[in-house]
Amino acid sequence: MSHPGRGANRYTMTVTVLPIFDTDFRPDAGLAKIMNERLRQAANALQDNHLKELVYQGQPDDDVVVYLSYNSKFSIRWRVVNDVPEEVEAFVAEVCGGLGYIPWKIAGLNVFKSKGS
Repeated sequence: MSHPGRGANRYTMTVTVLPIFDTDFRPDAGLAKIMNERLRQAANALQDNHLKELVYQGQPDDDVVVYLSYNSKFSIRWRVVNDVPEEVEAFVAEVCGGLGYIPWKIAGLNVFKSKGS
């Protein structure tokens, strides 16, 4: 992605990555603690480093919200949960895929998208 307005220090899009600790499975307490810390660190790194380029996109009220969680095989999964332009979602998909995260495809998650997904 390009950085429109970067020279003018235009920071417009808010990027939020939330770790979702509730899963369909229940690991023992020791493993859950390790998994939750790993997920928290992954969410922070995704928001503060890997998706930082998105800050330079969009309009002042734009934002992107990404949920991270685990699947039953202990892989990190991701999902954009609000309406964003296709290029923003594609960028998130590329970054998350490069990190080895898998798309989170379930119905029933509290998702605020209006388009069919």
